Amino acid sequence: MARTRQITIRPGAELAVSGDTLVITLKSDLDHHNAASIRECADQLLSQEGIRHVVFDFTGVEFMDSSGIGVIMGRYKQVIFTGGKAAVCGVGAAVDRIFQFSGIYKIIDRYRTAEEAVRALSGQA
Repeated sequence: MARTRQITIRPGAELAVSGDTLVITLKSDLDHHNAASIRECADQLLSQEGIRHVVFDFTGVEFMDSSGIGVIMGRYKQVIFTGGKAAVCGVGAAVDRIFQFSGIYKIIDRYRTAEEAVRALSGQA
């Protein structure tokens, strides 16, 4: 089993590093109020931990604005340059509509759970 380390950012998100995958579990809506702190912490971990993949878990999210899309796309761009991938999971109906309209699903895979996404990205599926 891969080493896991958890970091909590305010009440809004929890970040966990598991092997070469960063799992960002959103605990509240992803909007301009918490996007900056999530972005900063994720970027720091991506640059320091040798992370190759990133998973966004939207289980606790009912709303996301354009700054949320920015958080996802920025981290996606970082990992693809290292040969990694990004994924989303736990996506509810409201966020699913935003992803469909924005075209996110054309470049980022969707999974049911974070565990399923981590296994698929690390080649264990």
